[in-house]
Amino acid sequence: MKYKRILLKLSGEALMGDRQYGIDPKRLAEYAEEIRMIHDKGVQVAIVIGGGNIFRGVAGASNGMDRVQGDYMGMLATVINGMALQGALEDAGMQTRLQTALKIEAIAEPYIKRRAVRHLEKGRIVIFGAGTGNPYFTTDTAAVLRGVEVNADVILKGTRVDGIYTADPEKDATATKYDTLTFEDVLAKGLNVMDTTAFTLSQENELPIIVFDMNKKGNLVKVCDGEPVGTTVNV
Repeated sequence: MKYKRILLKLSGEALMGDRQYGIDPKRLAEYAEEIRMIHDKGVQVAIVIGGGNIFRGVAGASNGMDRVQGDYMGMLATVINGMALQGALEDAGMQTRLQTALKIEAIAEPYIKRRAVRHLEKGRIVIFGAGTGNPYFTTDTAAVLRGVEVNADVILKGTRVDGIYTADPEKDATATKYDTLTFEDVLAKGLNVMDTTAFTLSQENELPIIVFDMNKKGNLVKVCDGEPVGTTVNV
């Protein structure tokens, strides 16, 4: 495998499968199988998952809710998703640890960098929940922050699109896909890869980002093996 330690970023919406909201057990099982394939090949896996399938703080704020309150609700949604993914991974035979930026000792460990790294070294999959633990920060930012902290080799952003395009391929049939980009290219072209805070943090720490289609079977293994899947953003 080209990458020894990865930070896999999944969107909460991805867990919905074909549903309108919530969690699809079938999709969870599919993701667990994809992760098991790279885990069996010795890749150390850390995961950050969003909460958009349950609640979005920004959406709550747009409807009159206090933004800070909404963001904390969103953090709790990511913990629910983390617990669901943890269950699916353990059903598939992997050892996992759920660590959260908010203290919820009954269901998860508090996030401690050294402990997280030790779990990864022992072959356990570590899921980071509750974002950064602070309002106004997205789970994209949490993913890059945790990736930098645990010395991940790469951020893998698993989406339902197979890379970065000149425009939204779901809305523009003429959009063309990029195979590779530099951080400067992304900024100059105004492409939407991650939110600005997350992207800048990744750029400053020279941590590459690969955007790929997580829903295509076998893609995760191909990405970890260095095959040209998705779009790579690097220095």
